[in-house]
Amino acid sequence: MQHQIPKGTFDILPYGAEEPWLLSHHWQYLESIIRTLAAQYGYREIRTPIYELTGLFDRGVGETSDIVSKEMFTFQDKGGRSITLRPEGTSSVVRALIENRLANPGSVHKFYYIGPMFRYERPQSGRYRQHHQFGVEAIGNASPEQDAEIIDLCCQFYKRLGIKNLKVHINTVGDPASRLNYRSALIDYLKPHLSELSPESQIRLEKNPLRILDSKDPKDKQLLQGAPSILNHLTDEARQHFQEVCHLLDQIQIPYAIDDKIVRGLDYYNKTVFEVLTENLGAQNTIGAGGRFDGLIATFGGPDLPAVGFATGLERVLQVLSSQKIDLPPPKHPLVYFIPMGQDRKMRETCFSLATLCRREQISADIELNAKKIQTALQNATRIEADYCIVIGTDEIEKGFVQLKNLRTRDQREVPLDRLLSVLKELSNG
Repeated sequence: MQHQIPKGTFDILPYGAEEPWLLSHHWQYLESIIRTLAAQYGYREIRTPIYELTGLFDRGVGETSDIVSKEMFTFQDKGGRSITLRPEGTSSVVRALIENRLANPGSVHKFYYIGPMFRYERPQSGRYRQHHQFGVEAIGNASPEQDAEIIDLCCQFYKRLGIKNLKVHINTVGDPASRLNYRSALIDYLKPHLSELSPESQIRLEKNPLRILDSKDPKDKQLLQGAPSILNHLTDEARQHFQEVCHLLDQIQIPYAIDDKIVRGLDYYNKTVFEVLTENLGAQNTIGAGGRFDGLIATFGGPDLPAVGFATGLERVLQVLSSQKIDLPPPKHPLVYFIPMGQDRKMRETCFSLATLCRREQISADIELNAKKIQTALQNATRIEADYCIVIGTDEIEKGFVQLKNLRTRDQREVPLDRLLSVLKELSNG
């Protein structure tokens, strides 16, 4: 029986992938940009388990969110505990912060993470049941500057990759008093239209009416066009915070549009929420998003610390890079490829020893161990994009000289065996 990959997942391959975004060296390039950028903004990496106790997400993400109500991969382990593959990263970061006693009041904690998330949803372009996220969380700072820094970091990630046609949409979902005011106004508007709402939104009207703003149902979206705006129901403090965030974005020259329909799909958000959009993902054109989640840490039993963060799907980023025809660096390849002449054991041992010496001197080297014909070996060297090749035979060993062949220019030069390592080191450093 031939086994197949589960629906909504994919293999990331070193070569032979059908799409450029499925090549592992492209993922490595993205991750290198992430690590450099995060360090420049003062963020440190955190790695959490890919599964947690289910209650963590019920409490953190919110029982009325689509993620908890419809999309989680949940199962019982052999001890009868309910386990869930993590659908997002923030709840795990908060749990780790509290459990490991990192949450010292008065200090700021800046984390970033890279890793797989799991959501049981209909696979489509840029959306998979196992997908990968780059996310950051800044915990302990309530200032508008922290919000603006997060938005800037998110935008800088895309810009360093060369992504074009970016749009930042920003909103505020206010503080608890703002949302209470707005909740009443939204219910008053929607109740006369209850029968026109989708079945899902009818349920949400009772449990969490703000979730209706996130509905993808065409009739819901049309009905919401006339809905009251949360911007008209903010407390003075929430309004001032939002105005200051917008002022800071103006100051650091990040263009944005205020979109009062953004609420995000997670219940823990408050105050600033934002999305970064691009034109190259079809209907689902959000490439990254985030917001402030003051109060979430306290709901987990930790100190009442303010926090803000964002996450971006790496599959979506790579697909945008591909659709915008942005060149990515090629894979790393060997500097030198050693080819033993024929199947003589002594030649193979010599090539193996030389390749090993190169690697120990941090010179990238590979060796031909299969091909019986020189021509086939040379084709293999070209296929893996080695810069140089060296054929080792009886004459080379007896005379103490080898021919170093440039596989791109086809030029070659004679190099003494006892100087080969130093010559290759110069080429590697050059």
